[in-house]
Amino acid sequence: FDHAFDEDATTEEVYRYTARPLVEYVCGGGGGGVPRATVFAYGQTGSGKTHTMGGIQRMVAEDVYLTLSNNAFDNEGRSLENTSVSVAIFEIYGGRIQDLLNGRYRLKVLEDGKGEVVVSGLEEFEANGPRDFLNLIETGHANRTTHATEANDASSRSHAICQILFRDKHTSKLKGKLSLVDLAGSERGSDTKSHNRQRRTESSEINTSLLALKECIRAIDGDGGHVPYRQSKLTLILKDCFVSRMARTAMVATLSPGSSSTDHTVNTLRYADRIKEKKVGSVFSPSNRSPIQLSGQAGKKSPLRKQVAAVPAISDPLDDYDDDFDELDLIMNEVTSDDDERATEPSKADEQNRLSELDRTVKELLEEEEHLLNLHMTAIHENASLLAEEGALLHSVQDSEEYDVDAYASRLGEILERKTELITGVRDRLGSFRELLRKEEELAGFC
Repeated sequence: FDHAFDEDATTEEVYRYTARPLVEYVCGGGGGGVPRATVFAYGQTGSGKTHTMGGIQRMVAEDVYLTLSNNAFDNEGRSLENTSVSVAIFEIYGGRIQDLLNGRYRLKVLEDGKGEVVVSGLEEFEANGPRDFLNLIETGHANRTTHATEANDASSRSHAICQILFRDKHTSKLKGKLSLVDLAGSERGSDTKSHNRQRRTESSEINTSLLALKECIRAIDGDGGHVPYRQSKLTLILKDCFVSRMARTAMVATLSPGSSSTDHTVNTLRYADRIKEKKVGSVFSPSNRSPIQLSGQAGKKSPLRKQVAAVPAISDPLDDYDDDFDELDLIMNEVTSDDDERATEPSKADEQNRLSELDRTVKELLEEEEHLLNLHMTAIHENASLLAEEGALLHSVQDSEEYDVDAYASRLGEILERKTELITGVRDRLGSFRELLRKEEELAGFC
């Protein structure tokens, strides 16, 4: 890992080594292209992701405007004179995308002819300063989906994405984008046994999207050219941070220090380690040009926090790096070393296969639910139109002493036939949905 922070480290230190270099990168102009940067917070539920990301967002709100002001002073990069800052916040919950700054309005993900991914219906709100920015952040946080689970009484059950967009003030053309992603808490299959169907579905969708995210980030640093960003809506929305040559990505992995979270700690470390297959370049090293410490700019020093004291340089991974993982594995194995317990439990491979099948079933369930809701809504609208036409047809017959009885009977038959088709289509789709519900319930009982 590039850096490690203990329990005494502050969010300011974490920000200094993760998001602040990316703020400078996006505001710096990107060398002629459109710079895009993303910060992810990943870890088990209750490990402090939202707390950490909330602090990072507050510091970004401050440093974005300070950096743009300093750019104007230095006559380089983007500046407040030619760049506007807007904010959009939305969440991905159970396969649905909802605008957190616009009454949780349902959004759609589309691709245009150039392959650019567009979140249709997402509203951007211009922020003219840190106060406007923070007000938007607070509104988004207040509208985010949370539910109580065994591990956390206010667990975030959605991926929350805060997009900060830099646009040309005259043309509104995108000049840069910074995405701050607070991922939903990861959970093991054994943690969801006592969940109801809604919580199980949420957990499965969360884990599936986190797996897709890992594969996408690994593909960025790997030698292969294909990035599987279509595996989930999360990675599809963040496509540009995976395939753009101007993209920069940082991940903050949060850990709970308690001994009861050892297995979660191992999973988080392994997730982060597998993502980090290649050393990140100098763009992620602490910047020598602090937006808070520029000569002649003392009057613009941050009013919200003092300059973080220099953190000692952290060396490359130690020689006993692998031994640390081995030690954690030994701790985990001690918990399940009882031969009698292992003899009565299903094999690990069988359980893993069932969990994989459950994840696939939940994914199909969410897709089928969306198809059912869309079909039901379409049927309601068309049925309303048919009902209005049917009423007009009946009214014309009742008010006329002479009418074409054949035309009346023919059209009424067509209307009734179409209504039957609509009802049959919805009923068939409902049957498929119920079958998936039954299958999910059965698999969840075994896992």
